[in-house]
Amino acid sequence: MSHQLPDVQATSPDVTVGLSQVGVTGVDKLVKIAREDKRPIVLTAEFEVFVDLPAWRKGADMSRNMEVIDEILEDATREEAYGVEEVCGEAAERLLEKHDYTSRAEVSMEAEFMRREQTPASDRETQHMVDIVASATATEEGTREEIGAQVTGMTVCPCSQGMSAARAKQTLEDLGVEEETITEFLAEVPQPGHSQRGHATLTVEAGGDPEVDLNDVIDIARDSMSARIYNLAKRPDEDHMTYEAHADAKFVEDCVRAMAEGVVDEFDHLPDDAVITMAQSNDESIHQHNAHAERVVELGTLREEISD
Repeated sequence: MSHQLPDVQATSPDVTVGLSQVGVTGVDKLVKIAREDKRPIVLTAEFEVFVDLPAWRKGADMSRNMEVIDEILEDATREEAYGVEEVCGEAAERLLEKHDYTSRAEVSMEAEFMRREQTPASDRETQHMVDIVASATATEEGTREEIGAQVTGMTVCPCSQGMSAARAKQTLEDLGVEEETITEFLAEVPQPGHSQRGHATLTVEAGGDPEVDLNDVIDIARDSMSARIYNLAKRPDEDHMTYEAHADAKFVEDCVRAMAEGVVDEFDHLPDDAVITMAQSNDESIHQHNAHAERVVELGTLREEISD
């Protein structure tokens, strides 16, 4: 979305331009997320807040707007909420009420979220950090809220792995190993391929509250890559991650497809008009460029594609 604002002071009173957005970025607030029978999760969140500015309005009242925005965010974050998207939705609706000249208010936020987990082989307790994102858009027709996460993982290139498998097969044939044994060996032992640090982004947007568990969103995004990675990794964990990644080599677009399948399987309660954003970016290890794949689509379309 564009947040550029024309220079209204330099605009002639007789000249009007189309709608633009005006607001503030980099507003930090504490957000408390309630948990049943547990202490709330406290996040340090950074907000962006925008409202549409009509063409006829020559001033943005920035100082007054900032006071209103701060007041609204304070109210929206003072009490415990059950989802960060609810905080954005409440703030966007109140902005719409406070600004009688606007027809659209947008609030977005980002925060770091720590989750506890066990390492896959040594079973040690560790933590991993997730970047969570949320937003809401309020108009006279209603409010749409979005919740999502950005996670890291590991991918392995199937093309590179295929070349390694071909080399291994030729070497074993030259050594006189029987064809059946070669086939069984290659099926059991994944061959090398160049690996990447992968970054998966998954968000769900729906009218009102999307009613999805953020932990489910995080798990779908992490499992879309070749393997999860862990903050703590003993040797057995390193071996586990390496084997798992090479046993499930994926192109960047395969990760997006895996996210789509995970969303359809997990969120069968969501309406068809829910909007799903899926993106995968890989930091290439043997190239000087990176790879990226992305899809923004309504859930109903995904359901039709996957059922075919």
